Amino acid sequence: MDVVVAVGIVIGAVIVVVGVVGAHWYLWRRLVSDTTERGSTARRVGSGVIVTGTTLLIGAFVSESAGVPFLITRIIAWPGYLWAALFLYLVLWLLIGELVRPLIRGWLSRKPEAVPAVDATTEDHPAPVPRRLFVARAVGAAATLAAVSTVGYGANSVLTGPRVKQLTVPLANLPRAGHGFRIAVVSDIHLGPILGRGFAERVVETINDTQPDLIAVVGDLVDGSVEHLRSAVEPLARLQARHGAYFVTGNHEYFSGAEQWIEHVQELGLRLLANSRTELPYFDLAGVNDIQGRRIGQGPDFAAALGDRDLARTAVLLAHQPVQIHDAVEFGVDLQLSGHTHGGQLWPGNYLAGLANPTVAGLERYGDTQLYVTRGAGAWGPPVRVGAPSDITVIELASKLA
Repeated sequence: MDVVVAVGIVIGAVIVVVGVVGAHWYLWRRLVSDTTERGSTARRVGSGVIVTGTTLLIGAFVSESAGVPFLITRIIAWPGYLWAALFLYLVLWLLIGELVRPLIRGWLSRKPEAVPAVDATTEDHPAPVPRRLFVARAVGAAATLAAVSTVGYGANSVLTGPRVKQLTVPLANLPRAGHGFRIAVVSDIHLGPILGRGFAERVVETINDTQPDLIAVVGDLVDGSVEHLRSAVEPLARLQARHGAYFVTGNHEYFSGAEQWIEHVQELGLRLLANSRTELPYFDLAGVNDIQGRRIGQGPDFAAALGDRDLARTAVLLAHQPVQIHDAVEFGVDLQLSGHTHGGQLWPGNYLAGLANPTVAGLERYGDTQLYVTRGAGAWGPPVRVGAPSDITVIELASKLA
């Protein structure tokens, strides 16, 4: 079985590499080769932009694990990750342009293409652009403008901070006294080389302004080490809620030194739920580690968190990944709060996220258990969101006895 898995991984990696290389070739062909003359300065510049952007992206992706100084990582992360988003939408808009090309050619074919004699071309009357070149440049320019506008809009939606989303969730076993209890759910803040202290301050201010009864930080708080991000996470110490702020790990904590972060978030005043639970006045609040914790022997343990609880009490579970819902159902959880998906972050990423997650965003029911997935507050990789706006969700619990 291990051999089969290894072969599958290799085949998958090859397919991805071929796809990425092919997409770059397509981008260069349509946006550079088809629109410029061989050997021209414009062609050299266009080719250089594509090569440089891709190089910066690779550098940003591997820099921290390669031990590159954090300042350099921050410098290359912005252009590198923005190129990733721009590349995606350049390719998508150029593909849409393939549908437009025949229409433009058809329109131009109704007009005779002017091909002047050699002696008719002068400095004051240059030769007209050939029809094929005109179409290539028109589509390329339109695709570039559309891609830049899309990425600009998506970056602005991230950098201005998440919006507050309100949601009421009825729970059958919640006592009447717990009706109206408000939980601020925030996930996937992804503080790192791009989103730093200023972004953390906006998130904290937004959460505190909702005046919740409890704050649930559902993983993927950081992308980087405690050493590099100590200042960035400092504002989290100012989170305020009547029943406190709770934290469970996400997969990215295990890429960033989970043991150090587990210790540091508690120093900031967040209460860790690591395969454990606490009894609140109206319900049990439990939390499990992320699946990635298995890499260091700290995976999710539902039995430890929920196994010996009073089944007559309502149980709310914090679990970073939506796929953990299947275990939650088995242990009689009433409501699971998750993140991880970013809602797809960059359309059409929501379709890919749907292949790996039972719920991409929003509230759904699985048996007697409800699952709510927030789109998250920040962004991973490109600081860009398209079709998946960031949010901090305030969930108001409703008792059916009220």
